[in-house]
Amino acid sequence: MTRRFGDVCSNRPLTLPPRGFTMVEILLVMVLVGVLLAIALPLYERFIEKARVTESVVQIGTIATRIQEYQAANGALPADLTPLQNIPTIDPWGRAYMYVIITSPGVARRDKKTVPINSQYDLFSVGRDGLTHNSLGNDASRDDVIRARDGRFIGLAEEFDP
Repeated sequence: MTRRFGDVCSNRPLTLPPRGFTMVEILLVMVLVGVLLAIALPLYERFIEKARVTESVVQIGTIATRIQEYQAANGALPADLTPLQNIPTIDPWGRAYMYVIITSPGVARRDKKTVPINSQYDLFSVGRDGLTHNSLGNDASRDDVIRARDGRFIGLAEEFDP
């Protein structure tokens, strides 16, 4: 004779109810966690990417301001970004910002209609993929963070549509 838990008046041995989780319960929890991660990770990655783009936009604006200050003080554009004080030189993806003085129309970056996007210099980040092209219509340039219209636009190349 076995005693059950709660049987006080019986001479049977005491048996406890089973403890722990069944394999089915553990599998259900694992599936639920997997589904939640499958939903949350892409949202988190998009959030991080948007934050990097925003940081790059702010940094490009800061660099452009320093370039204008340098030009006003020296009467010419700097040959590169090294003489500028207190500027970020590395974008949020860990790559150097690109700065190109437009010396001829062939050097300038162009929009989808092949019109130069700036008149004096181009300043941009190559973005997440690290690839770029002189034409903003090229897929390699779509994720670049650019300065266009001589500073009136700073943002993703894919959002620039003159």
